Amino acid sequence: MEWNVYLSGEIHTDWRQQLKDGCAAQNLPIVFTSAVTDHEASDAAGDLLGKEEKNFWRDHKSAKVNAIRTKTLIESCDVAVIRFGDKYKQWNAAFDAGCCAALGTPYITLHDEDIIHPLKEVDAAAMAWATTPEQVVEILKYVIAQA
Repeated sequence: MEWNVYLSGEIHTDWRQQLKDGCAAQNLPIVFTSAVTDHEASDAAGDLLGKEEKNFWRDHKSAKVNAIRTKTLIESCDVAVIRFGDKYKQWNAAFDAGCCAALGTPYITLHDEDIIHPLKEVDAAAMAWATTPEQVVEILKYVIAQA
């Protein structure tokens, strides 16, 4: 079986590549998917439908266009990994976690200990909480090897 793992959250570090490299080194049968990680492209997705004067409507249209991809990929994944960084508040990642929880899609949260409290509800619905990409690789290795 080939696993479909959706990667959500923070886009300013190389955690996605670390996960991909670690899983490739273990020869894990995984296809990785993700939301658009180019911040400017994501913000401009709604511009395809025409320019807006007000930022609210630009963001609104972009969120909807981006949601076509995000919703489809979350609904079709076997497991999601949701990364929360310390530099920005990833409201989109929290929303993705909520979607996973509502759909019954298992997810793993990935974040440092210093943000445990604000993520307590998100972590409570997660199947695992990891602090490093290497821990996520080990979880995926275990789950896939036992399948």
